Amino acid sequence: MSSGSLHRTLEARRLTLRLGGVAVVEGADLALAPGEVSALLGPNGAGKSTLLRGLAGLQAPWEGQVLLGDRPLADLPGRQRAREIGYLPQAATVHWPLVVERVVALGRIPHLGPWQRPGAEDAYAVDRALAATGVEGLRHRAVTELSGGERARVLLARVLAGEPSYLLADEPVAGLDPYHQVHFMELVREYAARGRTVALVMHDLNLAARFCDRLFLMDEGRLVAEGGAREVLDPGHLARVFGIRALYGESEGEPYVVPWGRA
Repeated sequence: MSSGSLHRTLEARRLTLRLGGVAVVEGADLALAPGEVSALLGPNGAGKSTLLRGLAGLQAPWEGQVLLGDRPLADLPGRQRAREIGYLPQAATVHWPLVVERVVALGRIPHLGPWQRPGAEDAYAVDRALAATGVEGLRHRAVTELSGGERARVLLARVLAGEPSYLLADEPVAGLDPYHQVHFMELVREYAARGRTVALVMHDLNLAARFCDRLFLMDEGRLVAEGGAREVLDPGHLARVFGIRALYGESEGEPYVVPWGRA
């Protein structure tokens, strides 16, 4: 991880992404800033996951571009991109019965040269990631024997072991119980506080309102609102985009938004 990367914005400019010839994301303009946790929100099929893949460099633009600082992301060598950007996909799938410790250690591969063996620094990074995600007690278990929630935390640990400057995660709390949902959100807040950039695709409006600094609301492939929770999750946006009404309040200085009924 380069020290300068902690001060650069990951940005989409007029980004259009197509799947099977169909535009799934159209003309997206957004900037993910260091030190912030951002949420991509919207109904099913709004284009959130595709946009996240585009920001990670895993989906080639049809039009527009993704910039890392002032440099097109596509111009970065693949190994550098893998060091800079950690991507956590939606499905917590592992096909081989590797032990947890080895799965997490895969996150260090972008930092190793050809035929280079992991060293002490890599081992420390793996230990930190296991501890941060609360799976250190599972390190010698086969990952295929774990519950879905445990497996999700192991895969998060794999991404964190790579110590990326940019953490992009697709519905990372969907399979977690309430305790671990809150733990995960606290963890990414701490990660961003160290100068990293975090972007999450989310459906939980309440967790997004409480823990995320900036919200991006999508509908039918377009960004329709951006800002804090109070601006983006207002009654008008929730009715138009999600077709719902919600309860609003504040506790311990943080806002909450509870979906309550159909609009």
